[in-house]
Amino acid sequence: MSSSIEDLSEETGLETTGGARAPLTIERFSQILEALYEVALDPGHWVACLEKIRREFAGNYSSLIVRPGNTEDLGLIVSASGDYRVLSPHNRYIAMSPFTGLPPDKVVTIQDLLSESDWRASAYYRDWCAPHQVFHVLAADIVTQDGSTYGFRVTRSEEAPAFSAEDVALARRLVPHLKRALNLHLSIHQDRRLNSLYGHAMAQLMVGVVVLDQNGLVIESNPAATGILAMNDGLRIAGQQLEATYVNDNRKLQRLVREALAHPQSSKVALTEAMSVSRPSGQLSWGVVVQAISPDQWTEGKRRPSVAVFVRDTEGKAHPPVKLAQQLFQLTPAETALAIELANGLSLEEAAEALGIRRNTARAHLRSIFSKTGVRRQTELVRIFLNSVAWLGSKD
Repeated sequence: MSSSIEDLSEETGLETTGGARAPLTIERFSQILEALYEVALDPGHWVACLEKIRREFAGNYSSLIVRPGNTEDLGLIVSASGDYRVLSPHNRYIAMSPFTGLPPDKVVTIQDLLSESDWRASAYYRDWCAPHQVFHVLAADIVTQDGSTYGFRVTRSEEAPAFSAEDVALARRLVPHLKRALNLHLSIHQDRRLNSLYGHAMAQLMVGVVVLDQNGLVIESNPAATGILAMNDGLRIAGQQLEATYVNDNRKLQRLVREALAHPQSSKVALTEAMSVSRPSGQLSWGVVVQAISPDQWTEGKRRPSVAVFVRDTEGKAHPPVKLAQQLFQLTPAETALAIELANGLSLEEAAEALGIRRNTARAHLRSIFSKTGVRRQTELVRIFLNSVAWLGSKD
């Protein structure tokens, strides 16, 4: 991946073709910091951020080496180059760079590492830098909290002046902010991935979660809850409120929500209560648990998660991947298919009919399943199968 900025709407008054930069102002430094912390929320802003940095240093390229690459991975470099041709994102020459293995967070220039004659004679300069009009290089390697190393580079052409002591000082001021932005992004990205994973697990177990704010209004719901509400079979959202279809059920549901709002988990009396909600379709009632959520002191006066409503589909059929179930219980595909039908509530005769096999064949499969799983009764088989992790491997 590599990107460039063709034009910027703002005017900085800086040379962008490789000349000395104008004295730094607080306003310009603030703009760079603002761009950096936008990156923490959305990595798609990296190019715009690097372009601001490039212009501030009057360089021809500004790059972030996310992954150096190897024989199996082409790596990832994000770069901004202004009017220059964009650097190739797949730089196989990085391994030859004299900047490899820098002390973490230390800002250096090429003059700190090599004499001019050695720099010109190096394969890295000759084969990579010179063709891209790169001669002066300012670099720092940034190590984040997860142990990853990111390479920050700003370059100038040979016609431009070398990076000065003031340039190095500015880079030293930027590196801690670059590091914080990268750490923030990693933390936010990890939280999002974990939330997605938890949501996936809850959905596979057919546990719906509806989150309400301090006014009892719906903020969000997970995929399982969205599917349940879309049925409009006993539960629905009306006017941003979670409601039950039948009056008595709705009255109790609203009371539980009000009580949960009145007793947040941080108080001495934390509230968690359950109820069943009847379904007009005649299917088994929804199992509902209402639980207070600890308040967030930083969101006072704003919409904040205050109540979680968990909804369980006690009749919903799940279909775990056959391969996972086979691996867990060492069953054949036919035995696994029968076990899944039994776990979904069918009798042996009904399962045989659903699978299109004879009853005697189903009985033979069941005996083999009992032998392999160590159970003796069909109800015990259903229990261990439903409690297995195979269901978590299902796809949304």
